[in-house]
Amino acid sequence: MIAGTEVLIPALMQPLLDSGFKKGAVPLWLVPVCIIFIFAARGLANFAAQMALAKIANLGLLKIRLAMFSKLLLADFSLFKQKSSSSLSNTMVFEVHSGSVLLVQALMTTTRDTLTLTALLCYLMYLNWKLTLIVGLLFPAVAWVMQSLTKRLYRITKSGQEATDQLAYVIEENVLAQKDIRLYAAQNAQQQRFEKLSNSLNRLFMKSTAAAAAMTPLTQLVSAVALSAVITVAMFQSQSDNNTVGGFAAFVMAMLMLIAPVKHLSEVASPLTRGLAAVEKGIFLLAQTPDQSSGHYRKHRASGAISFSDVCVAYEPDKPLALDHFSLEVSPGETLALVGSSGAGKTTLVNLLPRFIESTKGLVSLDGVPLQEWDLTSLRSQFALVSQHVFMLNESIAENVALGAQVDKEKVLQCLEAANLGDYLSTCPLGIETLVGHNGMELSGGQRQRMAIARALYKDAPLLLLDEATSALDTQSEKLVQQALQRLMQGRTTLIIAHRLSTVQHADRIVVMHEGRCVEIGNHNELLALGGRYAKLYQSGLHDQPVPLG
Repeated sequence: MIAGTEVLIPALMQPLLDSGFKKGAVPLWLVPVCIIFIFAARGLANFAAQMALAKIANLGLLKIRLAMFSKLLLADFSLFKQKSSSSLSNTMVFEVHSGSVLLVQALMTTTRDTLTLTALLCYLMYLNWKLTLIVGLLFPAVAWVMQSLTKRLYRITKSGQEATDQLAYVIEENVLAQKDIRLYAAQNAQQQRFEKLSNSLNRLFMKSTAAAAAMTPLTQLVSAVALSAVITVAMFQSQSDNNTVGGFAAFVMAMLMLIAPVKHLSEVASPLTRGLAAVEKGIFLLAQTPDQSSGHYRKHRASGAISFSDVCVAYEPDKPLALDHFSLEVSPGETLALVGSSGAGKTTLVNLLPRFIESTKGLVSLDGVPLQEWDLTSLRSQFALVSQHVFMLNESIAENVALGAQVDKEKVLQCLEAANLGDYLSTCPLGIETLVGHNGMELSGGQRQRMAIARALYKDAPLLLLDEATSALDTQSEKLVQQALQRLMQGRTTLIIAHRLSTVQHADRIVVMHEGRCVEIGNHNELLALGGRYAKLYQSGLHDQPVPLG
């Protein structure tokens, strides 16, 4: 019905022209009624088709987005080395949506105009099959033009996606580093950087527009040449054959109607190419990004025995090892401190345990079971983390404390009190339902650290990882954090990373690391008596006075 309008109108006009509008040949009132009916039916069919395609497209878009976000949560960590957060969010939010919209519009146009072309060609074959064969020469030429320009448009679109990702990343960097950029007066340099990428994106956009804009006039020119030849031959035929005036007029009208769908099909190549390139990027993320491997061993609560056996970690093949044949045994309930200069491998060692990174060589075990054999969810349920960079969701205090678990308000309050946040909570008008703001911007540094401690207390995991948990805090904040940490560490296997040696003197053992190796191990007094690297660090003044816990 959508495509039939263009055929039915000339078909109705043919008998009128042949009869010369003689009375009784065709009832005159029937023509306007039929035309109105045809257009009404066409409008209804268009509406139904658009609604059906939109529903299918939106359901497809929803499923793709859900699958992409699920992939984001389960993907191997190599994904986040290859893609920036702005690139991933741009793909998931903007590109997949715009691509699906373009594809729906392109599919509607393609379906409608393909049916129209088919109907018109069938009608032309019925009227004059010889002339219609000449019209058939039009399509290979149009197809060649569209194929050539579409390939170029696809390449430009892919380049435009990369340029857009780079531009979005510059914005992301400048938002995150806004204070540093203003402090060091780097606005002009960043403005020039943004302008350079914007100009590059603008050039790609103009190339894309040129490729898309050239498609329509070229296909119209090819169509005009073919149709001119048809009209010329048809005029010669009308002089020699017994063709009626109505038949000739109907053929010419139907033939001229071919131009509109051919034009639409040429124009649809641009949104179709852009839509496919955008959706392809999301599908590539789903298909080419592997999930992190997981074993099948599960345990409700680990005892906390950790073993590192000849472990090596290499981030780059041509760079020194981050961990160099490291071996160590940690007993359940032991507090182990890791000290050493930056780049010694402390954070790498800790990140091996929840499998944030993988060892290049050697074996890491928890409770005698290699980490690769543990079910990932079960493995990570055994660890709680308090780091110097505490990330907070823009949710309530309760949601942030119970992160990943069902909110138990009573337990949340107990954990906040144990983390020395009772005074802060009393100032919140909504209590634990108070929003913490974007990445916890409403909290001070000490409050963020104590919020992370409350989160760890709520999780109640048997192993605790402390990564510079008291760095950059004032004396009063550090005292409160240390008190909360003492409560948190009780009965748990704890690994502490610290540069401030005063914060690790209470540890059962201290591991001194250098260039990925364990060079000294013992408690505070033993290492001082040894007179080695730890003693030199302690005596060099790099340590701080112990923070009183009373």
